Amino acid sequence: MNKPASLSAGEARRMALRAQGFLGAPERRGGVRGILRRLGAVQLDTISVLARSHELIPYARLGAVGRTAVETAYWTENHAFEYWSHAACILPVEEWPHFAFRRRARRARGHRWHVLQDAERSIAAVLDRLKADGPLTSTELGGAKNGGPWWDWSETKIAVEWLLDTGDVVCAQRRGWKRVYDLAERAVPDALFHDDIDDAECLRRLVAQAGAAMGVATRADLADYHRVKGEQVDAVVADTGLVPVEVEGWGKPAWADPAALAELARGGRHRTTLLSPFDSLIWDRPRTERIFGFTHRLEAYVPKPQRIHGYFAMPLLAGGRLVGRADPAREGSTLIARQVTLDSARAVEPMAQALREAAQWVGCDSVRVERLDDPALAAALRAAVA
Repeated sequence: MNKPASLSAGEARRMALRAQGFLGAPERRGGVRGILRRLGAVQLDTISVLARSHELIPYARLGAVGRTAVETAYWTENHAFEYWSHAACILPVEEWPHFAFRRRARRARGHRWHVLQDAERSIAAVLDRLKADGPLTSTELGGAKNGGPWWDWSETKIAVEWLLDTGDVVCAQRRGWKRVYDLAERAVPDALFHDDIDDAECLRRLVAQAGAAMGVATRADLADYHRVKGEQVDAVVADTGLVPVEVEGWGKPAWADPAALAELARGGRHRTTLLSPFDSLIWDRPRTERIFGFTHRLEAYVPKPQRIHGYFAMPLLAGGRLVGRADPAREGSTLIARQVTLDSARAVEPMAQALREAAQWVGCDSVRVERLDDPALAAALRAAVA
């Protein structure tokens, strides 16, 4: 047996950056849709500070693509659907058949964590309504809540989410942040509307796609990308086309995408940008620490007095490394960096560049830096963004 190829830590980092669209020319001809296909999954989240996370993902790679254009690219022409991958994610519609394994598993379980009181009647009512009047939001179907807290779902909401889980219904659009539900047979193109791919082939495809999207990955990385089990990765990884490699400092077996290995010698420009905490480059925190030596935590759900870097601190990517953080907010036409952390003086200009570009993208005409604990770096950054 041939010895696996050896990669330096720097080579692995460059492979990850190129695979994720941050090194070299991004797929500009493919635009937002090209980025979605490249990543395979774009995570959704309710938090909106600079913008919602699914808008930040293409922005971070392509620059100031219009936010309306981002939504249009995702949600028109049956190009994408929303389903459970790494979390709730926008997925390319061509991956619909490969999530059949998850739809089957949810159907076999028989229920969600919400329980239907009259399942047969409620499910039939939702399907009849969508058939007659769809696509519809849960509000249009009859309301999402019973009047209590957010988890107190109505029978209609439980029914339509169950149908989403099992694949009878699909979310092919968000409207005002609400899911818009439609019959899967109507929303999914005919050529893709089938569940006849067995679990092994579904998993093989998703593990291969995860490997291509990450460039190089451990077993845990491959499992985390679409949230499959480690033993499921073990069962299919030999048939994915991924190549076993050894990476300096990783201490665990890894696999590389052959295309990423072939591009190792290529150069290209590094992107300078602020990253959503839900960006697939960094959503796996142990992988982020292993590749970049950078520990990050989303503090939105941490009590304010206990926060270290801020409510929605966005890591700064510059020169292929993570070199700082900024916690953004908006006040009128001013983008505010409520709290900034920089690794060194070398990060001042990249942070200023990233803040200026982000401000322009969201329609702000000025930037204000509120807090940066190092006085010299604070003065330098304020001068750079002025």
